[in-house]
Amino acid sequence: MVRVGNASGFYGDRFEALTEMLTGGELDVLTGDYLAELTMLILGRDRMKDPARGYARTFLGQLEEGLGLALDRGVRIVANAGGLNPAGLAEAVRELAGRLGLDAKVAHVEGDDLLGHGFPGALTANAYLGCWGVAECLRAGADVVVTGRVTDASLVVGPAAAHHGWGREDLDALAGATVAGHVIECGAQATGGNFAFFTELDDLDRPGFPIAEIAADGSAVVTKHAGTGGAVTVETVTAQLLYEIAGPRYLGPDVTARFDTITLTQLGKDRVGIGGVRGEAPPETAKVCVNTLDGFRNGMTFVLCGLDIEEKAALVRRQLTAAVGAEGLHWTLARTDHSDADTEEAASALLHATIMTPEAGRAKAFSRAAVELALASYPGAAFTSPPGDPTPVGVYRPEYVPQQVVEQVAVLPSGERRPIAPPTAFGPTAFGPTAFGPTADEPPAERSGERPNGPTRRVPLGRVLGARSGDKGGDANLGVWVRDPAAYPWLIAELTVDRLRELLPEARDLEITRYPLPNLGAVNFVLRGLLGRGVAASTRFDPQAKSLGEWLRSRHADIPETLL
Repeated sequence: MVRVGNASGFYGDRFEALTEMLTGGELDVLTGDYLAELTMLILGRDRMKDPARGYARTFLGQLEEGLGLALDRGVRIVANAGGLNPAGLAEAVRELAGRLGLDAKVAHVEGDDLLGHGFPGALTANAYLGCWGVAECLRAGADVVVTGRVTDASLVVGPAAAHHGWGREDLDALAGATVAGHVIECGAQATGGNFAFFTELDDLDRPGFPIAEIAADGSAVVTKHAGTGGAVTVETVTAQLLYEIAGPRYLGPDVTARFDTITLTQLGKDRVGIGGVRGEAPPETAKVCVNTLDGFRNGMTFVLCGLDIEEKAALVRRQLTAAVGAEGLHWTLARTDHSDADTEEAASALLHATIMTPEAGRAKAFSRAAVELALASYPGAAFTSPPGDPTPVGVYRPEYVPQQVVEQVAVLPSGERRPIAPPTAFGPTAFGPTAFGPTADEPPAERSGERPNGPTRRVPLGRVLGARSGDKGGDANLGVWVRDPAAYPWLIAELTVDRLRELLPEARDLEITRYPLPNLGAVNFVLRGLLGRGVAASTRFDPQAKSLGEWLRSRHADIPETLL
């Protein structure tokens, strides 16, 4: 097997994790995931200021201490920190190695940048590359491989394919490694971070980062270094498997992994086996992350304390609307106040005001107009922050191109540019707006069994359900699982799409698709359009839907006592 660890789940993750993973135990490869749709937008704005930028500079800081450790221990490093400029980051790593007196063989993967391929107005346009460029660099002896926008799982699949000598036809093995990559790509989320039942875990103050031990057949064991915090259990792995997915088919550029074939087994303390994963040929199209700029935003939050909260909010709305106009103004009144409260904060509500406008001047005037109300509005007027400058609004959208359009290139340590041919055999499902719809992905057979009868008790759903939620552009995913397999028939009968709309009224008018995953004791919902035009342009209180699952778990329902 090959031991692949992870040291970063996003741009901004724990800085010391790279060194911790290198010194905490045995590894063969250490990966780092720095990219998301929002990150590509941030890097795009960086590149507008300086064409030499466009990569995650944090990675270089981590290598200041970590590169020598990795070379001494024979651990190879694979990271997508190259962002929009993988060649620039590779050169910066070489310069760093030279300054440190280290002999490091550095390679990079490029070809994801499709900015010149017909996406009008795009700030960034990057195809999701697969694993073969990474594998080619490692086979050529690279110590460090940096990439641009590869799929998160490909950072893990590439090393596994290189180590075990897999080819494109080894679909089950590639699918198994893809699942393992999906589990560890988000760092400590696999070891207890963001876990619904976190109160049951010991030593969660500083959870360790995950490791996947991947065998030649693609099966894997998820674990972590001994002595680190958190835990690796079937449930922590299940939670991460349900994160930011759609249906049972998990589409990638190299393989389609069937999530309805995954089996999880607790093999021991902090060791969970992943097996049984079946793979299908990849889709004929590649997904492209396109970011555009669409105006400016600004925001202020008013503190409303004590009596007449609704009337105070109405006055502010009238005053600010008169000052800047109604177009693009969004309001949210959070009734966090309590009657007869014993602290001032507990007696206060929050009125969030946000403006989205194509005019930078109007966005700046918004905060000035808000502050001018401080002595001319409701009693006790106050703000949570001083006025700020407007920020550009970025809008993410997925696009799709034939795989043959993408010209992936592995740039080896020698400087040789080795083209990576696209796949030639494709599966039945293509990336696209309806890729995961009911007509495109048949629902798997749902586990048989009768819904429990007998007395019920009205309690929070979180007593019997775990959940994990996240964002994909303007859509949100909400994965839910039962702790007791006997509760799965109840879950299927109880948590229908219509019932979800009742429990989450903010989603009442949305298109929602439900995908049962009986092998995981889970169902996954995709709520289309919940986040508007995506994270950077969303005016929701929770723009990335991170807390959506916890909201669901807090809702009360009549649950059979036999399940409690």
